[in-house]
Amino acid sequence: MTRKLDEILANVKVLEVSGTLDLGIGAINFDSRLVVQGDVFVAVSGVHVDGHQYIATAIEKGAVAVVCQEIPTGFAGKTTFIKVTDSGEALGLMASAYFGQPSVIMKVIGVTGTNGKTTTVFLLYQLFIALGYKAGLLSTIENRVGNQIIKSSHTTADALQINQNLKTMADQGCEYCFMEVSSHAIDQNRIAGISFHGAVFTNITHDHLDYHLTFDNYIKAKKKFFDLLPETAFALVNVDDKNGMVMLQNTAAKKATSALKNLADFKARIIENRFDGIELRINGKDIWSKLVGTFNAYNLLAAYSVAILDGQNEDEVLTALSGLNPVEGRFQVVPANTGIVAIVDYAHTPDALKNVLQTIGDVREGTEQIITIIGAGGDRDKLKRPVLAKVACQMSDKVILTADNPRTEDPEIILDEMEAGLDIILKRKAVRISNRREAIKTACMIALKGDIILVAGKGHETYQEIKGIRHHFDDREILTEFLNVN
Repeated sequence: MTRKLDEILANVKVLEVSGTLDLGIGAINFDSRLVVQGDVFVAVSGVHVDGHQYIATAIEKGAVAVVCQEIPTGFAGKTTFIKVTDSGEALGLMASAYFGQPSVIMKVIGVTGTNGKTTTVFLLYQLFIALGYKAGLLSTIENRVGNQIIKSSHTTADALQINQNLKTMADQGCEYCFMEVSSHAIDQNRIAGISFHGAVFTNITHDHLDYHLTFDNYIKAKKKFFDLLPETAFALVNVDDKNGMVMLQNTAAKKATSALKNLADFKARIIENRFDGIELRINGKDIWSKLVGTFNAYNLLAAYSVAILDGQNEDEVLTALSGLNPVEGRFQVVPANTGIVAIVDYAHTPDALKNVLQTIGDVREGTEQIITIIGAGGDRDKLKRPVLAKVACQMSDKVILTADNPRTEDPEIILDEMEAGLDIILKRKAVRISNRREAIKTACMIALKGDIILVAGKGHETYQEIKGIRHHFDDREILTEFLNVN
């Protein structure tokens, strides 16, 4: 597919040009290793790598144009240089133009927040398909592009991949796309050029401070998403989170609120909460859902609110909500013939873990033990490690501290840092077993009939990353092996 360079730069604020823009472009690349003759190379200043260091390589491989923040010397006449303020933003705008502005053809709705993004986009995807629409999905777990399912590697992919997926959706007749929008993607301008029909804010709690450094920076990254919305879009925020209204401060979009506790445009109340589902009253009408817990009440309310804001029929929406399925690895109950209740959940932040354990506490009927298995990812936010352990021990009867994805770190050091959050009393509840399989096996051995085992942190993941190598590992498979005995 060939595009004219001046056309794909149409929405980019260009500061300076050296050379001609009257060029045919074969492809856009920000990875110099992928460049071939006739491409434009965008030198993006990333977190770990600065693309400006690879301009010479890109030119050697045939780049006929380079988009950058500083035009280098020594290449006069060899290629066209386009200077911009932010090459990451330029990449997004160029990608959208290159693929024919696919986000304008469909209604793209983005969901951001610390917890609940994945569940909310999956619920929206299911809901709108049930309402008779063709839809696409971009999420942490997987992307659904028309009829094709593609596993994901990032919460929000790079701008080229996003727009290529959106184009495929548009070509296949999708009318909607529901996508997770991470704070990293917002901060790095990976969503630049995407025309959003609506945006949803779920909540914001302690996470990603290894990247954002301060909680204030984290909030600002989320808020930027809403600040950039056009007046034709809607902005839906959960006002039970104190930062919900912050998101709306400077947005031009139509403002809407949802809540379980506070006054809001869309209200819900939990009538009954069980391990097999939840009865919910939404804006005065009752539904039963197969999803469990207060956090899922928020997710269901968000999906309902988006549909109503989009102009869907309320009765049809409520009927469809009742038939939606839980998301893989999110409060997923693993069948057991031993009478033990086993739950796998992706909770890997203190607040998410607290929500899951609160739900278990609300649903359990008597004196059943709650046995929690929790770790913390290596090469990620270290500040949350002691908090995770503290929350687990405060809200569980027994806790096993274990490895999550240690990546390049020593699992024992990660456990030391988790254990640092425990006082003498809480330490009595905890044991350390760094081998995750052995930790799950131990929990299954000490649990009695009726007890509840929570394996938190990895959810849908089917691997464990140790020293840079991914090994097959599925919490659900291990639980099934040790809980279903003859």
